[in-house]
Amino acid sequence: MNKFLGIIALAFFTFSCSSELDFNQINNIETKPVIVANLASFDIQANQFVKGGIEQIQTGDLINFEVFNDSFFKTNLKRVDFYFEFNNTINRAYTINLYFLDDKNSIVYSIPFDVPAYSGVQNVVTKTEVFQGANLDLLKKTAKIAFTVTMHPGPLLNENSLGNLKLRSSATIYLNAE
Repeated sequence: MNKFLGIIALAFFTFSCSSELDFNQINNIETKPVIVANLASFDIQANQFVKGGIEQIQTGDLINFEVFNDSFFKTNLKRVDFYFEFNNTINRAYTINLYFLDDKNSIVYSIPFDVPAYSGVQNVVTKTEVFQGANLDLLKKTAKIAFTVTMHPGPLLNENSLGNLKLRSSATIYLNAE
């Protein structure tokens, strides 16, 4: 009886339906990953705008930023959204400028931010900058990012001044890899 069931099972699998497999479908795979990453941050205390008893009206920094120079990104990058959040608890207004520089230190793109003085209520300024199309091509040329923080006139700051100016930022990167 076991031999009979074995022969029937073998016959069943021999005559079962099958279709041709198309292994060339692997060439048509398209992935669209989205990456979210922290970009930059700072926390400047009010008293850091004072050096030797004198207000420093402007400060800044320069960082290397060659992330999008990689050939993978140059080919597959479709869009980048930069999100910025400033929180000011200092009783002075600020203008912050972000400069995207190429490898010759020429400005290829800039983003200005006006941050009002703290007046006792939450003071958060947010902005999203979207790079796609021609702006994305400018971003791909970026080798460095510079920023300047300029303090507007107002009540004098000293070594005992309270409050801070904070930046949090992130990038959402959209890729299309084929």
